[in-house]
Amino acid sequence: MSAYWIAHVNVTDAETYGKYAELAGKAIAEHGGKFLVRGGDYEVMEGSCRPRNVIVEFPDMAAARRCYRSETYSEALTYASRASERDLVLLEGV
Repeated sequence: MSAYWIAHVNVTDAETYGKYAELAGKAIAEHGGKFLVRGGDYEVMEGSCRPRNVIVEFPDMAAARRCYRSETYSEALTYASRASERDLVLLEGV
């Protein structure tokens, strides 16, 4: 069953965040992930949101977890923590 990362992000340092995005993309690809949404136009219908929204599909929850805990993604997070405010959830599909 597919699983998803859903992230809501406010980028505070675009240059440093670019380094995160490069490494994160590599980690995601290594774990069978596929970007479904990566930024783009959005409209808040209820509640609040951050200006950048990302949805990544993985083959299953185990792959999504392995990616997050991988060495490559851990390195990516060192850039994200200095360059953004983020919320990230992992969800299992139906």
